[in-house]
Amino acid sequence: MGKISAVLFDKDGTLFDFQRSWAGWALDLLTELSGGNPARRAALAGTLGFDLCAARFRPESPVVAGTADDVVRLMRPYLPGWTDAALGAYLTEASAQAPMVPAVDLGPLLSGLAARGLALGVATNDAEAPALAQLEAAGVRRAFDFVAGFDSGHGAKPGPGQVLAFAEATGRRPAEVLMVGDSRFDLAAGRAAGAATAAVLTGTACAEDLSDLAGVVLPDIGALPAYLDRLGAGSA
Repeated sequence: MGKISAVLFDKDGTLFDFQRSWAGWALDLLTELSGGNPARRAALAGTLGFDLCAARFRPESPVVAGTADDVVRLMRPYLPGWTDAALGAYLTEASAQAPMVPAVDLGPLLSGLAARGLALGVATNDAEAPALAQLEAAGVRRAFDFVAGFDSGHGAKPGPGQVLAFAEATGRRPAEVLMVGDSRFDLAAGRAAGAATAAVLTGTACAEDLSDLAGVVLPDIGALPAYLDRLGAGSA
């Protein structure tokens, strides 16, 4: 591994705790879209890998690492009154209003990483517009040199495009980038680009699900500074 000079974060499950941010929002969304029809609500929940009884996403949920287009394709068969375009627009607008719960206190963490001279970015399979809105609402939009969604023109994870675009935008080599994420898609994207990888456990996956693709498995991004110290990354 070369010296790390840039950190690229996934958003959901990494910067923001996945279940605490999205589970309640999803429960309300399913209730609204089902129009009070219990069978339709159950079908929508099933296709999205959402446990209605526990009000939590299952670890294998396609929502965890999928794009908004993936979610639309899964939901549309159960929503005959919607077009793909209308449902996609609705989900994008609704997701921008989701109450994100930071995995840790983001401001001090990101300020500390920037003080080391590290370039910071976000690569998400969410759309770019809600990602920007959520980062702004969390008060950390300006901490990032780069923010890309699946619709930003660089492709979606697990492809390497977002990681490579971040490296180019910040003047780094891919080997200088640490890709941090909570899913196999995040880590596979980093590896495909030639970046280092770190997994966190604030999504739905456990350590055993991620360890083969990760250089390290951390409980959350709050453990990054100590790990970067061990790597000698940035100038403390």
